[in-house]
Amino acid sequence: MSVKGAVMVPHPPLIIPEVGRGQEKEIQSTIDAYHQAAEKTASWKPDTVVVLSPHSMMYADYFHISPGKGAEGSFRQFRAPQVKIRVEYDTEFVSLLSREAEARDLPAGTLGERERSLDHGTMIPLWFLNHYYRDYKVVRIGLSGLPFSRHYMLGQCIRKTAELLDRRIAVIGSGDLSHKLKEDGPYGFSKEGPEYDNRIMDVMGRGDFGQLLDFPEEFCEKAAECGHRSFVILAGALDRTAVKTEKLSHEGPFGVGYGVCVYEAAGAAPERDFLRQYEERAGKEAERRKQAEDACVRLARKTVETYVRTGEKISVPEGLPEEMYADRAGVFVSLKEEGRLRGCIGTISPVQNNIAEEIIDNAVSAASRDPRFHAVQPEELDQLVYSVDVLGETEEISSEEELDVTRYGVVVSRGYKRGLLLPNLEGVDTVEDQIAIAKRKAGIPESAQDVRLERFEVVRHF
Repeated sequence: MSVKGAVMVPHPPLIIPEVGRGQEKEIQSTIDAYHQAAEKTASWKPDTVVVLSPHSMMYADYFHISPGKGAEGSFRQFRAPQVKIRVEYDTEFVSLLSREAEARDLPAGTLGERERSLDHGTMIPLWFLNHYYRDYKVVRIGLSGLPFSRHYMLGQCIRKTAELLDRRIAVIGSGDLSHKLKEDGPYGFSKEGPEYDNRIMDVMGRGDFGQLLDFPEEFCEKAAECGHRSFVILAGALDRTAVKTEKLSHEGPFGVGYGVCVYEAAGAAPERDFLRQYEERAGKEAERRKQAEDACVRLARKTVETYVRTGEKISVPEGLPEEMYADRAGVFVSLKEEGRLRGCIGTISPVQNNIAEEIIDNAVSAASRDPRFHAVQPEELDQLVYSVDVLGETEEISSEEELDVTRYGVVVSRGYKRGLLLPNLEGVDTVEDQIAIAKRKAGIPESAQDVRLERFEVVRHF
């Protein structure tokens, strides 16, 4: 036995009649498709249903697998407390899955539960399934802020666990698509919204799961999707498996995209090892980048790789350009992994003897002391992409009209609070955005007008 199949489904609460109170009829295509998907899932007679929900516990660097013997929940927060779902957890599956993840250095397990009740991302798919089949146990898994490749890897662990336990498994990838499809929708409009919906439904409609790993994180964030990571784990659970794919529906009348697809396992397909293919491409790209790196970026990379592997900070090496020994400047070192920020620490003004020392000190901090992230681990080093920004001197300006988001960085000050934002950053498209983010970083209210503005230019090294 193993993974018998999977479904990609949305979770709008109004799809439940007691919640929608008639409004659900506006997504009748989704309802009809949901019933088809539930009926197909029931036909597999799964021993265990693995539900991947973005509304379960979510941590930046950890996959939460719900502990205990079971849980229940209701739609009380959606004014329908009478609609309740109760499940029994597959504790044996949870235990072995946690061990499989640990064996692959994946941070996953049953720690950190803060809410035992079932979330609506879990309950809605099970509400439909229960119309056709109830003889199953559940494994509920939350998503994480880790890269997409790690989500795919967790899916592979689900597949391996199913094989080891000889379980019939169905996987439910619960997730809405873009939340920014319409100006009059609850979240407004972004051009990335319909672009994401069209692209994800093309990929998922063909079962071409390898492309899920190529979606830029920045693009997904601008589209305000909530299901992409669920779909990536689903894909990993069907790793090296041929699938019969059915694209059942896609609509978004309320400004949020809802897509339904079904994937029935159809035998082994070794060529569908999408994570290996992705890692091979990424490795070639990493090698190309290394060959093209300049002295500043090479120094940052050498610093991080040495510190992460040995705990030692390197000394300034010989053979650098003369200005790196002679000049002083503020420096920011940024690390990215699979398109997502992994660490960024810098200095507005120089605090070291020269640019080389500034890079070394800030590279160590970016890898190990950025409070937004856990410290970089050795297995991540090959995936890191580095950039080094050497800052020019700041100059005070009297108006935001003297800023250009692509050319100048900004420093916003109020009293002892001071926030900086670099220029030409992905997702920061206007001066207003730039100033607002700098204020947030400094802890200055966005409405505050009594602030001091400074601008600066940078030389960016990739």
